[in-house]
Amino acid sequence: MKSLVGNSPRHPGLWVNPEDSLSSELQGCSVSSVTTHTQGRDELKMVSAQLASLSHQGQWIVLISPPNIGYKQVLTDAGVRMDRVLLVHGKDEVETLWAMEKALTSGTSSAVISWTHSLDARDNRRLQIVAKRARAVGIVIEDANAHLHGKAHASSIDALNQPTLFGSLH
Repeated sequence: MKSLVGNSPRHPGLWVNPEDSLSSELQGCSVSSVTTHTQGRDELKMVSAQLASLSHQGQWIVLISPPNIGYKQVLTDAGVRMDRVLLVHGKDEVETLWAMEKALTSGTSSAVISWTHSLDARDNRRLQIVAKRARAVGIVIEDANAHLHGKAHASSIDALNQPTLFGSLH
């Protein structure tokens, strides 16, 4: 068993699996992060032409936790096949990032776009690690106004808790 068959390289790290040609083509896949002031509507318009061409290749376009920005109309106007769009809603930031990681590495999607609040250093590092194994193009759309949404929500709760002129006095 010490003899080599054919001209195969001696080191296993140099062996090439012909079935893995797709993974070598997708080595250029990356995960990028974009900060937005429009909840990602402008950014989605910018990449919609590329999403249209990717949707006609038969793999999924995954949208994770998109806000109500009219994304269906933007994608339809660009010619994206809507039967190839997979919509995922995460209950929180952790689930949203987990869904993105799974969609990027599954091999069944060609593009993954995720909407989230600003990422911390740990989440950025996690996405860098996932990008090395990604089999799809990934875009994280960070909301630059996330701190304003939190303050508005807190102030609306405070307004509900304040006594009104029509409230009963005890």
